[in-house]
Amino acid sequence: MTITCGIDWAENHHDVALVDENGRLVAKRRIGDDAEGYRQLLGVLAEAGDGPEHRIPVAVETARGLLFACLRSTGRKVYSINPMAVARYRERHRVARAKSDHADAVALANILRTDADLHRPLPADSELAQAITVLARAQQDAVWNRAQLNNQLRSHLKQYFPAALAAFHVRGIGLDSREARGVLAAAPEPMTAAKLTRAQLRSLLRKSGRQRNIDTWVERLRAMLSGDCLHQLPLVEQAMGRQTLALVAQLDAACRAADDLAAAAAEAFAAHPDSEIVSSFPGIGPLTGARVLGEIGDDRSRFRDARALKAYAGAAPITIASGKSHVVHHRRVKNQRLAAAGYVWIFGALPSPQVKEQYDRRRARGDKHTAAMRNVFNRLLGCLHYCLTTGQKFDPARAFPALAATSEPAAT
Repeated sequence: MTITCGIDWAENHHDVALVDENGRLVAKRRIGDDAEGYRQLLGVLAEAGDGPEHRIPVAVETARGLLFACLRSTGRKVYSINPMAVARYRERHRVARAKSDHADAVALANILRTDADLHRPLPADSELAQAITVLARAQQDAVWNRAQLNNQLRSHLKQYFPAALAAFHVRGIGLDSREARGVLAAAPEPMTAAKLTRAQLRSLLRKSGRQRNIDTWVERLRAMLSGDCLHQLPLVEQAMGRQTLALVAQLDAACRAADDLAAAAAEAFAAHPDSEIVSSFPGIGPLTGARVLGEIGDDRSRFRDARALKAYAGAAPITIASGKSHVVHHRRVKNQRLAAAGYVWIFGALPSPQVKEQYDRRRARGDKHTAAMRNVFNRLLGCLHYCLTTGQKFDPARAFPALAATSEPAAT
């Protein structure tokens, strides 16, 4: 008898339901999100026939938390079903739109009973690959948080301290730089900044880590911070300065977190066996490689072919055809983290002649910048899938055979 299990996730408890091949309810239980609840879950599965030779598959909506991490470590197949798909399955049996946690658990179990082949189980990634995923995602979140705080600080300074924006509006130097954070932390108000001496500015720049062109920067900051400018009312300006100190402290913490997590992700990525293959691609450094490997994992059975990986990353176009209507556009439902890493990847790979030629060819055909970048990403993803499957490093002559043929000298 084939048994499938569905678990409706909640913050403090979970509803478990097991059904047989005919859809009859075999067992149900509400368990806690703790060690005792995990033991109860294993007991329910064991009573239904779960064993080392036959693991009962489990369907959940959100596979997160310690309980599901332990459940995955048992070697069974765990399916993470999209909540929108669960809602559609629920409507197949109930038109009154009645909803309960137990009914959702039964619906999840029935999804595996009827359509398990149409859903993909969670990948069986190695422990190191899962660690890379955690570090890469945390670093990516820290970078996004840093950008958000940087924009908040910029908008705030524009209201009362525009000279600070102009002083650090230099290529490679922004409000999130160590120099800007150091100066703003010492002088968050225009009046205080205007009184900074050259010796004080020189000391702040050195403490921030700057070693070159210190005197040039001192004169630049001195001229711009002491110039004539508009002011808010004194008490209002002081209050806005206190807000600047709070934003700078948050931005400083976000910058340090992003740097520390980047170093940890790069170190973990270098220890993975697939790092040599991933790093052989143009435009991929340690951090970008950690993000790409963290999202695709090292389970070779996760993607059936290169097309599945391209669709997962949002690089492959999607076709919508109905009657006389036929539209092809880019995918909006995708792994946003992998798509973001792919844009950074291709941007760094543009100096490669083969990649640049492919990009220029797409632009010549009428593609906009984003569409051309997505096309190159689509092609390199296919090459990455092939290289990881066969254990080969990237070869530009095989990836871009047309360009390699044209670059060969003519025979005499």
